[in-house]
Amino acid sequence: MSRMHSKPVPDDDAGQASWLQRRTFLSESTRGIGAAVVAGLIPGQPGTGLASALHGGLHRKPRAKNVISIFLSGGPSQMDLFDPKPKLRDLNGQEMPRSVIGTQRLTTMTRDQAAFPIAGSHFRFSPCGKSGLQLSELLPHLATVADRLAVIRSMHTEPINHDPAVMFLQTGSSITGRPCLGSWVSYGLGTENASLPAFIVLLSMGGYGGQPVMPKYWHSGFLPGRHQGTQFRSQGEAVISLADPPGISRDDRRRIVTAVNDLNHLKLQATFDPEIEARINAFELAFQMQTSVPELMDVRGEPRHVLELYGVEPGQPSFASNCLLARRLIERGVRFVQLFDKDWDHHGDLPAKLRKKTSETDQGCAALIRDLEQRGLLDETLVICGGEFGRTAYTQGTLSPTNYGRDHHPRCFTTWLAGGGIQPGIVLGKTDDFSWNIVEDPVHVHDLQATILHCLGIDHTALTYRFQGRDFRLTDVHGTVVERLLA
Repeated sequence: MSRMHSKPVPDDDAGQASWLQRRTFLSESTRGIGAAVVAGLIPGQPGTGLASALHGGLHRKPRAKNVISIFLSGGPSQMDLFDPKPKLRDLNGQEMPRSVIGTQRLTTMTRDQAAFPIAGSHFRFSPCGKSGLQLSELLPHLATVADRLAVIRSMHTEPINHDPAVMFLQTGSSITGRPCLGSWVSYGLGTENASLPAFIVLLSMGGYGGQPVMPKYWHSGFLPGRHQGTQFRSQGEAVISLADPPGISRDDRRRIVTAVNDLNHLKLQATFDPEIEARINAFELAFQMQTSVPELMDVRGEPRHVLELYGVEPGQPSFASNCLLARRLIERGVRFVQLFDKDWDHHGDLPAKLRKKTSETDQGCAALIRDLEQRGLLDETLVICGGEFGRTAYTQGTLSPTNYGRDHHPRCFTTWLAGGGIQPGIVLGKTDDFSWNIVEDPVHVHDLQATILHCLGIDHTALTYRFQGRDFRLTDVHGTVVERLLA
């Protein structure tokens, strides 16, 4: 028997009245909880989350209101894109010095190789913009916005394989089940638009393989369910089962949702189950989304010059289309937009595969920054782009004059940021001549997470949630705000 029901009902009249008053108070309080949830979904009402998560206010004045996080799944090769290493070209084909590798872990895919030949990049780098940022020839569009970027060349992480590394980047832990960054932001700041989720996910899959992108990467973990990312699909119905069935009118749907939620409120009063509260929220939000989502996803009303800026063909799903949708979501008050793009895991045939991937993503990334800036949204929108780790300087398998591949490398990789709260036109961190070890300004994944929250006005050590007897946070017991990145 639960402690709540472990005491008998008092027999005396005074005790009986007192017990009934407490029961009535709890029942009516529960009604208030449900009402507060629904109130947060009514247009014109403030979003929920801020008071409970941050105890009444932001910790500092925010520079950013929203986040667009672009995740390149698989681990892009930093020395072929953002971290030029001319010495690798001079040493091409020579054995990787064991003194550089040291005792660092290698994956099972290459640790038993007989040799570790150095693979110099096939791609040329050149200075871009007034900042002189060195970028690969594979990024001609991003080069045009080089002075808006802050490039971190000294990112590092612990996991050496994809799934735990993605989990670590998204949730601050390689253990499945923790809330992701988008969920923490939703929990801390709530929503600005009652008709859309605070946290939305867009996937660009392409017609090929790559590491799987799984829903656990945008899960709310132990946070209330309303903070989980909502995936919008690029083709067909944007949200599965959102449309009304044939023969069901809008008025019919309103009556159905109201009736179901009345029953849910009764159950909530009896059980105090937070999952029922989340269900009430979900039904109300879905009803609002039936109107807001179709208009949002239809980009045909965008001016022709905007579609050409992104390289978007209406009705054709693509990474560029998702970038345009991200801007449209931010305009409508969505707090956190997560773009996942697959197939950056290039163990072989890297030159051809990397050229293909950058041809699909470079224009969209640059267009997003330009479009946000032109609309006055870049100063309040933080854009982040990177993968879960980097690649090795040596080739996986046999090196040939036209081909090489690279294994996983968590010791150093590159992430770039732009927009709200970030100092533009800078490079932070330095790696050695082999892009193997960091020699200046290391930035850990937890440091990046702390800095993102800082830009949103949140102290990463104070945004906590009690679960199973302890207070959890995104950065666990780690993380330092990277002051040099801040504007």
